[in-house]
Amino acid sequence: MFENREAHARSPAHEVALDCLTAGVDGADPEGATRDALAVDDGHLDVTTIETTGLDLAAFDRVLVLGGGKAAPGVVRAIDARLGDRIDDGLIVVPEDDPRVGESIGAVALEAGGHPVPTPRGVTATEKLLGMAEAADERTLVLTVVTGGASALLAAPAGDLSVGDLRRSTRALLDAGADIEEINAVRKHTSQVKGGRLASTAAPATVLTLALSDVVGDPPSVIGSGPTVPDETTYADALAVLTRHGIDVPTVKSHLDAGESGEHPETPGADGSLPDAPTHVVAGARTAIDAAAAVAEEQGYEPCVLSSRVRGEATAAAPTHVAVAEEAAAAGDPVDPPAVLLSGGEATVDVHGEGKGGPNTEFALAAALSLAGRADDAGDDLVVGAVDTDGRDGATDAAGALIDAGTVTDRSAARDALDRNDSLGFLDGRNAALRTGPTGTNVNDLRVLVVPGRR
Repeated sequence: MFENREAHARSPAHEVALDCLTAGVDGADPEGATRDALAVDDGHLDVTTIETTGLDLAAFDRVLVLGGGKAAPGVVRAIDARLGDRIDDGLIVVPEDDPRVGESIGAVALEAGGHPVPTPRGVTATEKLLGMAEAADERTLVLTVVTGGASALLAAPAGDLSVGDLRRSTRALLDAGADIEEINAVRKHTSQVKGGRLASTAAPATVLTLALSDVVGDPPSVIGSGPTVPDETTYADALAVLTRHGIDVPTVKSHLDAGESGEHPETPGADGSLPDAPTHVVAGARTAIDAAAAVAEEQGYEPCVLSSRVRGEATAAAPTHVAVAEEAAAAGDPVDPPAVLLSGGEATVDVHGEGKGGPNTEFALAAALSLAGRADDAGDDLVVGAVDTDGRDGATDAAGALIDAGTVTDRSAARDALDRNDSLGFLDGRNAALRTGPTGTNVNDLRVLVVPGRR
């Protein structure tokens, strides 16, 4: 999985870290997870995750598969394997650099959109998708696929907004370090597809959603901005996000102001206005963590899950993770080594420089800086790995990085790199960046901290 793995596997602890990261990414495979969730028997479709939804396929004249996201092709492959020629039509929007753009999976076409900001191609594809949803009737089953990246890929500007307006507001929110709930509050109120509007468009069809979660806690309304899920945010909430982060995109603010004044309809809320559309989350951050933990245990390391819900600034989260690992190394708390500490979630970056990096390379560099030059030796043998499970950390070509106490030898240079948001540039110079290429999944960040032994 990892390019130049041999160069990264400098010690048994480095090898364990790489094995755990690989297992985590593989464990969140969307095709396998979706196959496990679906069963078709004698014309009856059952979808089982935490709960089960059963559907009699004889009740439908047509089956459509609609949606998007980085991991959407894997989900669709599993749906096609289970339903085959029962699928009549479909369209999913995937990143423009996906080599499968223009191809199809069974009856489902793959068309291109933009990520992490929307593009005109994404608008064209999404408007086509909305047309297919609008043509659905009461004897249509719409299987909606929503995975990480769908918020940007499924782009259909509301009102008089343009794709350029969406691009500017999305980029400004990302650069300001807004969290996903804040970003999605704005996205939902500037879109024709998000915040339950896809399900509303497809009514009176039966809508069922299969999701791969890239957000903390797996709330369906946040995954892909919840295109089939009731939205509890309002135009006022979206305006508050712009104010809080100092976002100045006049056309977007004017649209939101008009919505707050009642000139645009609110997103379908939890008031019963949206038809029932069950959502099944087939995999998420905990899926990857559990797979990584199993490999750690197989290799004789005690796994300890810190959290699957880490959020906030990546550079702030890193020293705390390192401190817990050092405590384990020095005192055997909260776990006696050899151990592997694991966490997932969605860290953010406050962009104030023009360097290259993402949340995972910033986390890794901040962790390396925290380990460097300490007076004690509790962290001497620690190895820390952090990756985005989709293989793209932010807008970079790296998945993340693997570091140890020797990664940073010039603390001033490391601090300067963080100040310039050039964590990837620094880590590339230390041969610490990890690259995988697109992985086909997306359950956000995965971090492993290997603690070889207690001194």
